[in-house]
Amino acid sequence: MARSGPEQATAGTPGRTGVPVPYRALWAVLLLGWVVSYADRTLTGPVIAWMIENEAGFIGDAANPATLGGLVGSMFFLGYMLTQYPGGRLGDRFGHREMILVSLLAAAVLTVVSGLVTGLVAFVAARVLTGLGEGVFYSNDRTLIMNHTPAEKRTLGLGVVITGLSIGLTLGIIMTPVLIDWGVALGMGDEAWRMPFFAFAAFTFVVIVIVYGFFRARMGGALRLGPPFLRLLLFSAPTFAVIVGLFLLADTFAWPEWVTAVVASVIAVVYVAVIVRGVQRSGRGGALLNRNIWLIYVAYIAILWNLWFFSFWSVQIVREAADSSLLAAALTAAFNAGAGILGFPVGGWLADRAVRSGRARKPLALICTAVYSALVVVFGWSISGDDDQLPSLALLGLLLFSSGVFFNALQPIVQGITGDLVPIGERGAAFGMLNLVSEIGAVLSPVVSGILRDATGSWAPGVFLAAGIMIVSFFLYLMVREESPRVEEPLPA
Repeated sequence: MARSGPEQATAGTPGRTGVPVPYRALWAVLLLGWVVSYADRTLTGPVIAWMIENEAGFIGDAANPATLGGLVGSMFFLGYMLTQYPGGRLGDRFGHREMILVSLLAAAVLTVVSGLVTGLVAFVAARVLTGLGEGVFYSNDRTLIMNHTPAEKRTLGLGVVITGLSIGLTLGIIMTPVLIDWGVALGMGDEAWRMPFFAFAAFTFVVIVIVYGFFRARMGGALRLGPPFLRLLLFSAPTFAVIVGLFLLADTFAWPEWVTAVVASVIAVVYVAVIVRGVQRSGRGGALLNRNIWLIYVAYIAILWNLWFFSFWSVQIVREAADSSLLAAALTAAFNAGAGILGFPVGGWLADRAVRSGRARKPLALICTAVYSALVVVFGWSISGDDDQLPSLALLGLLLFSSGVFFNALQPIVQGITGDLVPIGERGAAFGMLNLVSEIGAVLSPVVSGILRDATGSWAPGVFLAAGIMIVSFFLYLMVREESPRVEEPLPA
C-alpha cells in the first residue's frame, strides 16, 4: 500500500532527494553506530569489576561494592530511559538521521568526560549525561530501518543492524580489561581504569565521521543538528538535575543504596505516567497505547532486565563463580554478548521467512522466550554450588552463548511485531515508548542484582530472578494479537 503525503512528511527525513536509499549501506552505518554506542556504555561494568578486584577507584573501598557499582549503572539507565520517548518524537519532527548523529556525538564527548572526572558523584553525573544522549538512538535507528527497507526484509534488517549491539558488548567486555592493563603498563596505576574511556571515545569519533558522510551524501543532503540538539538539551537539563540530585542526596545522607534504587524507580514510574497522560491527551492513545502494544511494552521489560543483568555483571559473575582472573572471566562472558552476532540476524531472517509464508511471528517469539528462560535457570543452578564445586569456564561459556542466541533472536522478532502495530508516522514514538517502558528493567536490574549479591553472597538469586521475569513475559506475548505486516514501498532519501 502506498503511503499518503502526510505520512511521508511526518516519518521521513528533511531534504529528500527522491532517490531510494541504499538500504544495505544504511544497515552498515547504523550497525557501526550500535557498536560504538554499546561499547561506550558496556565498559562501565568491567571497569567497576576491576575496581572491586583491585580495591581501587571510588568503588573498590566501598562497604557494599556490588550494590554501589550496580547503583552507578542504574543511574546511567535512568537517564537513558528518560530520553527514549522524547528522542523518538524529536526524530519524527526534526529527522531521524539528525537524532542519530546527536546521540553519537553525545556518546563520544561524554565518554571522554567520564574518563577525566574525579570522584564518584562526578563520574555518576557524566554517565547520566551519557545515558541521556544515547537514549535517543534506539527509536530513530529502528524507524530508519523500517522506513527505508523493503517490507519483506525489514525484520532481517532490524536483526542485522542490532548485531552491532552484540559486537559493541563483546568489544566492551573483552577490550576493557586489556585497555586497563595497557594503562597500568603505561604507569597509570590506580587510574588505569580511565584508559578504556579514552580509547572507545576515539573509536566513536571515527564512526561519527563515517555516519555523517553517508547521511549527507546518500540520505537527503545537509543536516541541521542545532534545533534537535537544543530541544534535547532543554528536555535533558531538568532530568539530569533530578537524577544527579537524587544521587547527591543519597551520598550526603548516606542512605542505603536500596533506598536510592526505590526512589529512582518511583521517578521512572512517575515519568512514564506523565508521558502516557500526554499521549492520551494528544489523541494518539489509540495508536500508541492500545492493548496489544501495552502487552509488548511491559513484556519487553524482561528483555532489558536480562540484557543489562548479564551485560553489566556477567564478568563479575563468571570471575566469582569460577574463581578466575578478570581477563579469563571477560573472555568467557563475551560468549553471551557475541551470541547476538548469530542470534539477531537469524531471528530477523526466521521472522521474515514466516511472514513470506503467511505465518505469524509470535510463535517464534514464544519459542525463543521459553528456551532462553530454561537455559538461564540451568546457568543459575550451575553457579549455585559451594566452593568445592566450581563450574568450569567452558560450561559457563557454553550456557551463556546458547542462551544468548535465543535471547538475541527474540529481539528483532518483537521489534518487527511492534513496528507493524502502529501507523508509519508513529513508529519513532512507538519505539520510543517501547524502550521508555522497558528500560525500567535496565534501571532496576544492575542495582537489584547487586543488592541480592551482597545480601546472599551469591549471584544465583539474581540469575533466577532474571529467569522468572522472562517467564512472565512469555505469558504476556501469548496474549498479543499480532497484526499482519503492511506492504509499503521504502521511503526515498
